[in-house]
Amino acid sequence: MRISGLATGMDTESIIRDMMKAHRIPLDKITQKKQYLEWQLDDYRSINRNLLAQSDKLFDTVQKQGNYLQKTVTVSNTDAVNIRSLNATSDFSGTIAVHQLATQATLQGDKIGEGGLTSPEVDAKKLTELGELGEGKLIIKAPGNKTAEIEITSEDTIGSVLQKINKQSGVTAFYDAHTGKIAMTAKDGGEGEIEVEGNGAALLGLTTGNSQKGQNAIFTFNGLQTERPSNTFQINGFEINLKQVTDPTVKITENGVEKDSFPTTNAVTFSSAPNTDKIVDSVVQFVNDYNKMIEELNAKLREPKYRNFQPLSDEQKKEMKEKEIELWEEKAKSGTLRNDSTISSMLSQMRTIMSSSVQVGETENDKMSLRDLGITASTSYTENGKLLIDEDKLREAIAADPDSVYKLIGRSVDDNDQKKNGIAVQYRKVLLDAQKDIRSKAGRAGDTNDAFSLGRTLKDMNTQIDRFQDRLKMTEDRYWRQFTAMERAIQRANAQSAQLMSSFGGGM
Repeated sequence: MRISGLATGMDTESIIRDMMKAHRIPLDKITQKKQYLEWQLDDYRSINRNLLAQSDKLFDTVQKQGNYLQKTVTVSNTDAVNIRSLNATSDFSGTIAVHQLATQATLQGDKIGEGGLTSPEVDAKKLTELGELGEGKLIIKAPGNKTAEIEITSEDTIGSVLQKINKQSGVTAFYDAHTGKIAMTAKDGGEGEIEVEGNGAALLGLTTGNSQKGQNAIFTFNGLQTERPSNTFQINGFEINLKQVTDPTVKITENGVEKDSFPTTNAVTFSSAPNTDKIVDSVVQFVNDYNKMIEELNAKLREPKYRNFQPLSDEQKKEMKEKEIELWEEKAKSGTLRNDSTISSMLSQMRTIMSSSVQVGETENDKMSLRDLGITASTSYTENGKLLIDEDKLREAIAADPDSVYKLIGRSVDDNDQKKNGIAVQYRKVLLDAQKDIRSKAGRAGDTNDAFSLGRTLKDMNTQIDRFQDRLKMTEDRYWRQFTAMERAIQRANAQSAQLMSSFGGGM
């Protein structure tokens, strides 16, 4: 039971609270240090998220060879032929004359039943309602040497059989309610025809009907007359799409009979060249991202530390306005990563990489550096190694030899000897190593405190804080006991005094 000033009139609670302030000073210092470490932990993790995002971006952009193989293809008649680069490593040009487009084989069956079926009937009517099924098989042969044997049962409807055909065979099929017929089209183009056999074929009207053979595309490519089963195909990493016949005068023969040969007069011309603009944009973005990163990291390394602005306690915050707290903590949080060794080492390695040379040819002397692309480090001390770009020189280097630019920046050839790899590969390795170092120090979201060094320190501080709070509680309880004892002693003395006074007064 706590007695507060009943006998003495003293504000015991205020007195004890003031006495405890001195005892709380060591605890406040530990709490402030813990808060600062938590801010430092947040800053480390923020840096690591940025490093991860940058390393992922490097892998997906300048380290991809395809980004340096982007080409612009010019075609004289895009209505007849379309050409685009997929993964071509060299440019090509020439002529192409289209004599015949590839077509897909088709088959239109006979009318099912006497008058055909409605669409709902197709999904409801079983094959056995059309006639005797026998052993349920449907064998479909399609161009491209594709043969499918489809099992059908007495429970199958026409609709379920069509689903099986579309899923399992080399044709697509549908029922046309207007004509009452099933139509089939080969999934692949080229020479050949669709053949349907088996017990279910007659029931579906597919044994006779109207069958049209497919044919190959025939064209002359740079003087070579050749064929393809599809109108879309690839040559040397370029995708060619034939859309119109340009020279139908060439006679097509079969079975090895010699074909007429004469000049193609309506050929389409084409040529390709590196898509310099896109490659330039990719390299410029790489440099801009690098510059932004070193600017942000150097800002954290040089951020001032205001030692007179310690983290605020809860008691201090109660006495301040919200804006005052915000301005105070802005300074208190400053300098959490000032002169950090991991970040400093990473920046130093990055600057070294950006000024180094990489072997791009067959011999060790055949080397290139970013300087050969017009990319140089700023000489200004305040820029902290930012890169400057001469875009005209960069464009010239890319137009002349985009493959060497890829080897300089993005190629990865040896994980054990990073100096043989491209600039971006070496740079990414430094980022990944720094991430590991920071993670061992600050962990990541979801990690327990025991998994990283700052976490273990915070755990020890929490233990110290708990123990200190227990001691403060004991000290405060002791003060209350002492003051309570004093109040009771004075209360007893007052009672005795009053009794004496009463006794003396009674005697008079």
